[in-house]
Amino acid sequence: MPLIDSLGCLHQRYDGVPRIVSLVPSLTELICDLGLADRLVGRTGFCVHPRQVLRHIPKVGGTKDVKLDVVRQLAPTHLIADIDENRRDAVEAMAQFVPRVIVVHPRIVDDNLGLYALLGGVFGRDAEAAGLADGFAAAREALARISVSQPRESVLYPIWREPWMTVRRDTYIAAMLDAAGWDTLPVDAPSRFPEFSWDAPWLSDVRRVLLPSEPYAFTDRHLAEVATLAQRPVTRVDGEMLSWYGSRAIAGLRYLAELRQQLA
Repeated sequence: MPLIDSLGCLHQRYDGVPRIVSLVPSLTELICDLGLADRLVGRTGFCVHPRQVLRHIPKVGGTKDVKLDVVRQLAPTHLIADIDENRRDAVEAMAQFVPRVIVVHPRIVDDNLGLYALLGGVFGRDAEAAGLADGFAAAREALARISVSQPRESVLYPIWREPWMTVRRDTYIAAMLDAAGWDTLPVDAPSRFPEFSWDAPWLSDVRRVLLPSEPYAFTDRHLAEVATLAQRPVTRVDGEMLSWYGSRAIAGLRYLAELRQQLA
């Protein structure tokens, strides 16, 4: 099976000892779960899982403000980036001195299977990738059994405050919620992460607000605020479980199955 990333670039299996810099928290976690923690030479400050492993890995800045000079000094053989999470100009600049750049862009839940196969294939971790695929399939099936037994609901999933922002249906978060039987609103928007106001007409169709822990760190204080603004049931949820893809998607699917049952 060809190893092709989200930019359509064909990658070869790497026969040497890789030196990997990951610019995406969920990909950093996946690299570790593929058994490649000792090949990771750089990560962002937002790459925090698994904590005990990553505390010894050098930071290269944030996902949006990577320090190019630090990356250059680490002499990586591979750079791993995401279209949404990293700046294109920074990735293109690093491509001038990093021999192999892998760019991903998961947008639907099943894209995780291709991600396991891609990174597992490039770095010779096929068995580990297959194990993750099996775990993913089992969690996906379990969630499907629960979601089909519950009526679908339209939900609002705020990701930011001042300005208030949410997700469009072609995002990975919306796809995860869809798998659980939750349809995000609005249906259409000019951007993938649109701003909204609490008097928007489409809000009348929202039946529940799911308030995540990230990227904006909503607290109990915000829970009360949103409940007043929305006049709908509001539930705080673990944002990592819904927005982190890769190996975290397996736990995310299980988390959604439990949450859907609790809120039924």
